[in-house]
Amino acid sequence: MNWGRRHDIPPSLPVDSTWDCFRASFARMDVLTLTLGHSPDPDDAFMFYALARDLIPTPGLRFEHILQDIQTLNERATRGELDISAISIHAYAYVSSTYALLPSGASMGDGYGPMLVAKRPYTRDEIARLRIAVPGTMTSAFLALQLWMGRPARELNCVVVPFDQIFAAVNSGAADVGLIIHEGQLTYRNEGLVLCEDLGIWWGRENEGLPLPLGGNVIHKRHAPALRKRISDILTSSIQYSLDHRPEAVAHSLQWARDMGRDLADQFVGMYVNHWTLDYGEKGRESIRRFLARGQDMGVLPAAPPLEFVS
Repeated sequence: MNWGRRHDIPPSLPVDSTWDCFRASFARMDVLTLTLGHSPDPDDAFMFYALARDLIPTPGLRFEHILQDIQTLNERATRGELDISAISIHAYAYVSSTYALLPSGASMGDGYGPMLVAKRPYTRDEIARLRIAVPGTMTSAFLALQLWMGRPARELNCVVVPFDQIFAAVNSGAADVGLIIHEGQLTYRNEGLVLCEDLGIWWGRENEGLPLPLGGNVIHKRHAPALRKRISDILTSSIQYSLDHRPEAVAHSLQWARDMGRDLADQFVGMYVNHWTLDYGEKGRESIRRFLARGQDMGVLPAAPPLEFVS
């Protein structure tokens, strides 16, 4: 009996529901599901708005969004767990044999970046003797801190604190200085804190105005090059869609905007989703090379890998 034809389904089965079930099963057989890890932050939510809402075509592909903090995503990348993931550029030095960088999805600090904040201003020499709350040892902020200090973390007094609890650590006295990322760069004054150093400004001053490379998207090398390119194009299309439909994409991102109204969230998104996000360009690539090479020269990174981008 040929059950592939609708009129051959036995009358004892509900014809419409059975046929819909068959069609759904066949459809699933033709779709590849890919895990996509990113942070629960307005900028990442903005980037992946079109994918999350099925607003752009992804023929044959389905994306399972996994929202976790960047330190967790960095750690998962070292184990090769996700197909596609946002990671810190610092972490790329440890996963370059497993993942390739996607040309889009960059977070670059162009004249701004992670900040050192405290209850009162401290100099670099003073900070070297104080307790510093950091958001994770594989974050780009942590590598930038070591480069700015000119000394490895083993010579500093650092304590790892979830990024959204760093203000509390400083205000409670658990830490003297906080290394802040994400929206904290816009809200630290509301916590009664002052700026000691903006590491993005420092990096640009030391590197002919280059942006500080903070985060990027990577794809697992187990996927064939042709599929990597196809996925890369889809993710770039998602970013471009959000830039072209900014009000709707910002509205979508507000559900992950901690202590931010619409205007502040829009400002934050603009800092980290822009022309750098669509493509690093040669300046962005050069900045990554310098960032990783300087970490290697200091002895806090393994050999700086040649950058491998999906092309």
